[in-house]
Amino acid sequence: MNGDEFIKKVKKLGKKNDVAVRFDQKHGKGSHGTLYYGDKKTTVKRSEIGPSLLSAMLKQLDIDKDQF
Repeated sequence: MNGDEFIKKVKKLGKKNDVAVRFDQKHGKGSHGTLYYGDKKTTVKRSEIGPSLLSAMLKQLDIDKDQF
């Protein structure tokens, strides 16, 4: 999964759970940005995301892996 796919899935989940989601490209270096899920946030890189990084990002956003 790449960063764009991750952002799209989180936005869909946010819409389903009525949680505000936004991506801020300005808060990050190069191809990185900050994804806000309610009051939680994580840094997202736009390239390929490995399984361990995906787990860490979901944990930072307090999203259950099964929900995702």
